[in-house]
Amino acid sequence: MITGASAGIGAEIARVFSKAGYPLLLLARREDKLHELGLPKTVCCGADVRDRESVLRAIAAGEERFGPVDLLVNNAGISRLARLDDQDPEQWRDLIDINILGVLNCMHAVLPHMKARRHGTIVNISSMAGRKVYPFHDVYGGTKHFVHAVSDGVRGAAAEYNVRVMTVSPGITKSEIDKTITDPAAFAVWSKDRDRMEGGIDAIHVANTILFAYQLPQSVNLQEMSLTATAQSY
Repeated sequence: MITGASAGIGAEIARVFSKAGYPLLLLARREDKLHELGLPKTVCCGADVRDRESVLRAIAAGEERFGPVDLLVNNAGISRLARLDDQDPEQWRDLIDINILGVLNCMHAVLPHMKARRHGTIVNISSMAGRKVYPFHDVYGGTKHFVHAVSDGVRGAAAEYNVRVMTVSPGITKSEIDKTITDPAAFAVWSKDRDRMEGGIDAIHVANTILFAYQLPQSVNLQEMSLTATAQSY
């Protein structure tokens, strides 16, 4: 199960796992983009992670065809970079609802069943901004620090049930996330860094890292992974 799978890192994760032979449940608000990926053994659902019932319906559709969810990749997210005092408070709500509530909704939907089966893996996509807050990352960085905190908490409780919780923190990555940056000053700073790194890392490297971590024995939990371009010094 991969959220935010219509583009960028999420779409690349879908391609990599499909190539490895896994059946897929793909979620995104743009369902047409999921179908355009053209991947076999795939259930595509136009679902909004902010809406718990929408998530549950998608999971039911996927499990009806492929059985229980063994892997959740919580990838859906937006950036909305800006200074807190310059930012429209409605953007705070978007960041919190997608980057925090969306993660919680999906974890809550699959975790009890994973614990009951004593098998499963949750991969939460965070950010290097979840480790250090950079300029214009005021609220966005806060949401990603939350992802780290909740992952740590759930990991500790899930371990006794043989369920793995992993956190992946990509640096600047070639994806569509820049389209969610609406503040001109924030975009100028971010794009300058991106250009210096020739666009950042390719999303396929993030996807391959997740595949590697998932394919480790269930008794091995690669708890945290950070990936950046070599040119990214932070």
